[in-house]
Amino acid sequence: MTRTTNRHHVLVTYDISDDQRRTRVYKTLLDFGNHVQYSVFVCELDRREVVKLQTRLRSAINHAEDQVLFVYFGPATQPVEDHIEVLGLPFTPPGRHMVV
Repeated sequence: MTRTTNRHHVLVTYDISDDQRRTRVYKTLLDFGNHVQYSVFVCELDRREVVKLQTRLRSAINHAEDQVLFVYFGPATQPVEDHIEVLGLPFTPPGRHMVV
């Protein structure tokens, strides 16, 4: 039985003052998406992966000092760049490469 996943484009951005915590968050996000700007990632995730990412981030941040935002762009069936308006340099989504 084939089960399709409902994947969504998710922009994740963070504001973290501590270098060690910021590095942990950065490395965690590298496992889930593409680093597109300083403190900004674009991810393509299903609901299970969102929960897994949020669980890992909860243990990496100081909840009284740090902030991580999740912005949902909708289903991943459309290219993420269809949801982004840019001023200045054009946005080119980075390609993900599967490493086995």
